[in-house]
Amino acid sequence: MSDVETRTLPLLPLVTGVVLPQMVIPLALESDEAKAAADAAVGGMLILVPRRETPTGASYARVGTLAKIEEAGRLPGGGRAVLVRGLQRAVVGIGVPGAGRALWVEVEPVDDEPGADTEETAALAREYRAVVEAILEHRNAPWLAEALRGITDPAALADTAGYSPDLPFERKVELLETIDVAERLAKALGWARDTLGELELKRRIRTDVSEGMERRQREFLLRQQMESIRKELGEDDDDLVGEYRARLEELPEAVRVAAEREVDRLERTSEQSPEHSWIRTWLDRLFELPWGQRSEDRLDLPEARAILDADHTGLDDVKQRIVEHLAVRKLRRERGLDDNPTEPSTASARRGSGAILALVGPPGVGKTSLGESVARALGRRFVRVALGGVRDEAEIRGHRRTYVGAQPGRIVRALTEAGTMNPVLLLDEVDKLGADWRGDPTSALLEVLDPAQNHTFRDHYLELDLDLSDVLFLATANVADTIPGPLLDRMEVIRLDGYTEDEKLAIARDHLLPRQQERHGLNPGEVEVTDAALRAVVTGWTREAGVRNLERELGRMLRKAVTRIASDGAGDDGDAGDDGEGGGDGGKVAVDEDTLPDFLGRRRFFDEAAERTGVAGVATGLAVTGMGGDVLFVEAAVSDGDGGLMVTGQLGDVMKESSEIALSYVRSHAVALGLPAGIFDKRRFHLHVPAGAVPKDGPSAGVTMTTALVSLLTGRPVRQEVGMTGEVTLSGRVLPIGGVKQKVLAAHRAGLTEVVLPERNRPDLDDVPEAVREAMTFHLVSDVNEVIRLALEESTPAVAAA
Repeated sequence: MSDVETRTLPLLPLVTGVVLPQMVIPLALESDEAKAAADAAVGGMLILVPRRETPTGASYARVGTLAKIEEAGRLPGGGRAVLVRGLQRAVVGIGVPGAGRALWVEVEPVDDEPGADTEETAALAREYRAVVEAILEHRNAPWLAEALRGITDPAALADTAGYSPDLPFERKVELLETIDVAERLAKALGWARDTLGELELKRRIRTDVSEGMERRQREFLLRQQMESIRKELGEDDDDLVGEYRARLEELPEAVRVAAEREVDRLERTSEQSPEHSWIRTWLDRLFELPWGQRSEDRLDLPEARAILDADHTGLDDVKQRIVEHLAVRKLRRERGLDDNPTEPSTASARRGSGAILALVGPPGVGKTSLGESVARALGRRFVRVALGGVRDEAEIRGHRRTYVGAQPGRIVRALTEAGTMNPVLLLDEVDKLGADWRGDPTSALLEVLDPAQNHTFRDHYLELDLDLSDVLFLATANVADTIPGPLLDRMEVIRLDGYTEDEKLAIARDHLLPRQQERHGLNPGEVEVTDAALRAVVTGWTREAGVRNLERELGRMLRKAVTRIASDGAGDDGDAGDDGEGGGDGGKVAVDEDTLPDFLGRRRFFDEAAERTGVAGVATGLAVTGMGGDVLFVEAAVSDGDGGLMVTGQLGDVMKESSEIALSYVRSHAVALGLPAGIFDKRRFHLHVPAGAVPKDGPSAGVTMTTALVSLLTGRPVRQEVGMTGEVTLSGRVLPIGGVKQKVLAAHRAGLTEVVLPERNRPDLDDVPEAVREAMTFHLVSDVNEVIRLALEESTPAVAAA
């Protein structure tokens, strides 16, 4: 240690470099701490300490450099700078109060160890000087080597390692903190050896590259001679190799290397060999891919939203998500993060720029057709890949080239069909993928639909990395339950729970009816259908979450109208058109609510809740199936017997347990429910859920079963306008359930005006369309007694007597 006493100096933090003793360098004063330290320097003296940034905060090195400010001035941009000279190392102590805003610390200057002139130190210094001179020779800097020979002090020689641009910040800090000269020289020597090894490796690589270029030039001359020989022999009728070589420049660098290797193999392979055709097929598939071709996104957000609204009514969640995707692309373009979207860029820059959306909903809600609208709104190409029933993993990843008839997977073929590397790719019916001894296609999709991996998707046939990160994937499914969890986790699920009555009316008027008129060869105005008639078709002839059957019924109606128009034109006296209601003048047909049965026959659906719940023991429940929401009636009956419970209707285990829980609750709370004593003695109960051919399961029918049993035993019918859903416990608690929006829409379609829901499902009502919320009354309950009070009719003398 030095005999210099401990001093108190302002601390100037160094965040990018290290100042060692004997160094004279300029420092830009960018931070407030640096400016305060320069202002507070006593006699120009301060302590320069490296600072590391860590996740938990900043930390300072334990050793700094005593420095003196030689000169102060301004940078060309107006910022402040100082010229400092490093004097000697100093151990940094604790912080102490000081003047101004600077950080004052106690420092204890230290000198190099007195035993620095040992034989070991001298040997290390000689070896270090030799290694550094070799490095400078690699870098063609002989003048620096001459300056290095003038440094005789081992300590100063070791500190010259701090000038190296190859030495990272952390190692420079380590060099500063090493006080022992021999140890410091040993570390500097080891780092210098590493640098020298890297430089020698680079020299060898340059030599190998140069030799490789000479070899390729020689091969080029030999091939030119070979072509001349083939021309003389008349074997150049079909110069496939030349055509392939001319197209190599179209490929990216990594792909070009593999393609060039295969072209070389093709040139050496006889045309009679089967491998010749395999290589040709592989090259043809490779060149068909749209390498570097990308569609430029349409970034006009109002125009994109207008296109989506024109193609589809409703589906606001999907439309909003597409607009958000466009907004992100637009912002990245404006801020220079996507400099040229039509050119391929690095994988790290494009990673995650695409999106993976899963549209889950019942059939007929427009999931598949929505993909085309999204592509049109984005200005991209659209490709549909049907996955229903696919069981072979090779359909996704492709077949390996060792198999006869091998070909790429569906993803690669879709890119070829699209002609761009960023299409909208619709994976249709992803929930209907299968698995067998040929593999599991859903496992292959894990890489395709993972934003963190699909920038290097590898098809087994091509064996090359494909960047799928800019593809907008849309997956469709009817139910999410059959999609494996890991695959579902990689997708952003957007649920399409069906349309309201008003939305169906708008879809029929604006989309379905004009499309069917065009398909049936009708001119505008030849068939006039009133809104009342369309609403009647929606409520009386179809009852579904989507609009597929609605379109069928409209087509059926128009076929009858076309028949009348054609008959009117073919008749001699026009008598063929006088067949009752629904005719028109001048070859026109008008369809209204009164004449609708003439075109579609008798009404198929009625609001049967009033009829079904007109007797005690029948309750109206709500359920979710693969076709969307539906109304479920639960019937209860009792007969003399040995006790027990029978359930029918093809119910699953969970639903059977719900029926047992319902009966147990009614038994244990008979007194509270006002039931006479002994009503359960020697009586057998039967619960039935109609539509026995349809499998049913789930706990959400618990409150419906309980209400049906209480209605049966008290003789009080269930109110005809009430539907209910919720899981019930033995203590009577009503637990939350899923599919609230689908169930509420089903209740609305069935003509119910009140719905009983669990209290904890209150937030789910925000997903229900506002028009439906306004038309219905919701009762949120937490106890089954509240359900019974709300659902059952008031007792009458007649019922009580019965």
